Amino acid sequence: MKLHELQPNEGSVKNRKRVGRGPGSGLGKTSGKGHKGQNARSGGGVRPGFEGGQLPLFRRLPKRGFSNAMFKKEYAVINLDDLNRFNDGDVVTPELLKELGIVKKQLCGIKVLGNGNLEKKVTVRAHKFSESAKSKIEASGGKVEVI
Repeated sequence: MKLHELQPNEGSVKNRKRVGRGPGSGLGKTSGKGHKGQNARSGGGVRPGFEGGQLPLFRRLPKRGFSNAMFKKEYAVINLDDLNRFNDGDVVTPELLKELGIVKKQLCGIKVLGNGNLEKKVTVRAHKFSESAKSKIEASGGKVEVI
């Protein structure tokens, strides 16, 4: 195979719809928008949930309850597999994880999950640990420190 022989898969590339282009396209003159009216104008149409001026459903329904969504804490998660790149006796801290690019944003803290196996004896400092992660780290001879 050579570079000039490369082609996309059959049917994976479509020509874009070019509206307002002559009689052959089927979308000439009014560009498939019909004649006049709100939806024929540029920027025309109504917002989602608009019911023609009738009181919309989201305003008719009673508002009740409390959502904790605004106050929830989101943790940056890492798995035990990610800790195998460290040497025996290393102290793994959130700053070190961020520096090495294992974690992009620290968010509300770091949580260590127990996916994979840990073959190194490392001391892990993080904000949260799953039970399986704790037991696997201690089984491999490492230490768990909650910040």
